[in-house]
This record gives sequence, C-alpha cells and structure tokens, in this order.
Amino acid sequence: MQADKEIDTKGLNCPLPILRAKKALAEMSTGQLLKVVATDPGSMRDFVAFAKQTGNELVEQEASGDEFIHVLRRR
Repeated sequence: MQADKEIDTKGLNCPLPILRAKKALAEMSTGQLLKVVATDPGSMRDFVAFAKQTGNELVEQEASGDEFIHVLRRR
C-alpha cells in the first residue's frame, strides 16, 4: 500500500504518536493515506480508538518485529 505521507514516531510513547498523526492528517486532503511507524506497543489500541473518535479510517495495522505500522485514510 502506497501512503501519501509517512511519519516516524519510533521511540515516542503515548500520546506523542497520536498527536503527530493528528497534526499530519490536518495537513492532508480527504482520502489521502498516512503511514505511521511506531515502537510503542500501546499504539495498536491507541490508533483504533483514535480512528473511532476522529472518523478517519484505520486501513491497516501491522506488527513487524519491534515496529508497529498504522495506515490511516484522512476523512
């Protein structure tokens, strides 16, 4: 999946990955994809809740080693 924008939040703990994603999404157009790479295991549930609260679509989540990848579609 090709993201329109990617942000690296490795080494950051909650709530920083969410805050960085929120800021990035605000700069994007409707329908664009944002890929967030995180190392905080809690980000898996945090991004589920974030998507529900904001109306952005959580397209994909993946755990790869010690990295957690989240792909969101801007509402």
